[in-house]
Order: sequence, then structure tokens, then C-alpha cells
Amino acid sequence: MNKLLSFLIILILSTPIVLSQSRKERKALFESMQNFEVATIKVGTDGTKFIKVWGYGKKVEDAIVQAKKNAVYACIFRGLPAASNANATPPLCNAPNAYQLNQSYFDNFFETAGTYLNFVNMTTDGVPSGQDRLKIKKGYKVAIYVQVMFDNLRKKLETDGIIKGLSTGF
Repeated sequence: MNKLLSFLIILILSTPIVLSQSRKERKALFESMQNFEVATIKVGTDGTKFIKVWGYGKKVEDAIVQAKKNAVYACIFRGLPAASNANATPPLCNAPNAYQLNQSYFDNFFETAGTYLNFVNMTTDGVPSGQDRLKIKKGYKVAIYVQVMFDNLRKKLETDGIIKGLSTGF
């Protein structure tokens, strides 16, 4: 019985080592477009969503740009979480591989100073500070408040043939 217990303890303690990610895999995940936080603050007026979104960058300005991209990316591919005063919002593209199917479109859409900026209203005045601006090992983690023109974004994706219109049915 004692040997069995010892064997189980060793097995349990060694399992995380076997299942852990390599440094390269962790770095790829950290730098991926899906690695960000988003919180719904409220539903805005006239088809907008007011959210708090975080971005990473070597400089604060880079993190702010990334946070804007993350806000639009969340609306298109992840959806927005529920809040005390707002229901959860499903993603505009609900196909699991929507980015890969339209990769050239989205690469152009999300390029620096790209089309995505047409759907973002920055509502944070100035550079974030305090809890919204954190120094991390490789730069900064910054949170900004953004108003996303959700309905306009939906219309753009429908017009460009990326998603089906609401009136087309199932």
C-alpha cells in the first residue's frame, strides 16, 4: 500500500512537467492575436458597444494601437462578455476558422492604420495611467476604454461578403 501511494504521488508530481508547454509555444501564445482581455462596460447608443480592452506593446503607444485592434477583433471573432448592465454579444463571424478563410482580407483590415480604425472611437483621454498602464517584462500592458461602432462593422463585413446579412436567414 505504501509503495502504491508513493508511486501515485510521484506520478501526480511529474505529470505537469510532461504536459507543460515549451518556451517557444508559450511565447507564440503570448504574442498571438487572441491573447488579450476585454470587458463590456455598457451598450452604447445607436449600435455601439462601450468596452474596456487591454493591449501589449514595447511602448505605451504600441500597446494602445494593439488595444484598438483587439477591440475590433473581439467584436468580430470572440464576442463580448456579459456585464451587469449588458448581455453577452456573440461574435460577428461565428465560423471557427473565419480568419483563415479570409486571411488576406483580415490581414489588410488589421494592418497598422487599417480599416479597423473606422469602427473605433477612442474614449480614453490621454495616455492611460495607474491600473490601466502596467510595466511588464517586455514592455507595457495598457487598458483603454473604446466605443466600437458595432452595427457599422457588421454592415461592412456583410457588404464585403465576409459574413451573411441578418436578413438572409439561416
